[in-house]
Amino acid sequence: MVKTASLFSQLLEQVPRNEFARLVDRHKAEYGAKGFTCWSQFTAMLFCQLAHADSLREICNGLASCQGKLSHLGVAGPPSKSNLSYANIHRPSALYEDLFWTMMERFRVEGKLGGRKHKFRFKNKLLSVDSTTISLCLALFPWAKFRRAKGGVKAHVLLDHDDYMPSWVLITAAKLNDAKILTRLPVNPGSIVAMDRAYNDYAQFARWTEAGVYFVTRQKSNAVYEVVAAQEVPKNRNILSDEIIRLSNPDAWQKCPHELRRIVVWDEEKQREIVLLTNHLLFGATTIADIYRERWQIELFFKALKQNLKVKSFVGTSENALRIQIWTALIALLLLKWLHHLSKAKWSFANLASLLRLNLFTYRDLRTWLDDPFNTPPLTPFPEQMEFSYRHLGQPT
Repeated sequence: MVKTASLFSQLLEQVPRNEFARLVDRHKAEYGAKGFTCWSQFTAMLFCQLAHADSLREICNGLASCQGKLSHLGVAGPPSKSNLSYANIHRPSALYEDLFWTMMERFRVEGKLGGRKHKFRFKNKLLSVDSTTISLCLALFPWAKFRRAKGGVKAHVLLDHDDYMPSWVLITAAKLNDAKILTRLPVNPGSIVAMDRAYNDYAQFARWTEAGVYFVTRQKSNAVYEVVAAQEVPKNRNILSDEIIRLSNPDAWQKCPHELRRIVVWDEEKQREIVLLTNHLLFGATTIADIYRERWQIELFFKALKQNLKVKSFVGTSENALRIQIWTALIALLLLKWLHHLSKAKWSFANLASLLRLNLFTYRDLRTWLDDPFNTPPLTPFPEQMEFSYRHLGQPT
């Protein structure tokens, strides 16, 4: 049977319209609107992400060329450039931020995102924190001043390693120091946070230790410490040393008066030593090393976001328009992540995003297309005229 809706329409079915309407009412996003709804705006911006449209003109013309198929999207007609531009400037980006977290919670409850690739023995929640800088032209984005002749914003992400999707996102000015956001992270006691050495903050390390939150990071090269005890190193592993240390610099000791653990790991691939610092004193040294290696998943998350979605060039220059585009990119990434988990074709994430872009308005069953995208869709069957037997009135049966 031929599906009567496009792949794009079937993707939009994953966006709960009743919850979307409640969010619109909560943010009063359609106050004073004259015909151009928030749903039409969201559909256009999601099309921008999935179709890789580079401008308002491409978004509007792309939807206009498929006007006969827009009714399945819940859209009356293609938007005009002026309507879409005005909506991106004035309608609150918080609407799409809340929509992302609403969909994320539902997808997680329904188990639509898959599980952790690396199986650890511990049951602690594993998180990693990092940021990515989005460079902007200062002449077009004067509000995003970063350096003297450069603009930019920074997206800080706390990644949940249960499904490799964010549990917290913050968009700030690019000049904000990474370590300053640690106090805002929503982490519960027992959680393990993996991060790079840019996040070294001894005062925060002390607060986490006292709250029962664990961290694994790289030690700074200029750190001053004294060894309290040396622990046994596992055999036939890449662990060079495992020590319990105390910070000996007076200022550092005053900020973090707790014993920490220093583990030196040999990186065979890059032929170098990696010095790890953690407040977890019980896990094996190889487990600590594996936790830090798992931090690489947040780099893969940023790579997938930047390579497959529109977060490096923008269709609007206001801060609100930029935030709307980033949040709709995260919603598109959530949908792609679900499709990637659902598919049995075992194709790469990049290939899935690319092929979906070419087939957004193809009329195929979404799940059938995911499993066999190159199969010829069935032809529409010709209607068959059924034969009936007639008899004249009064003729005996």
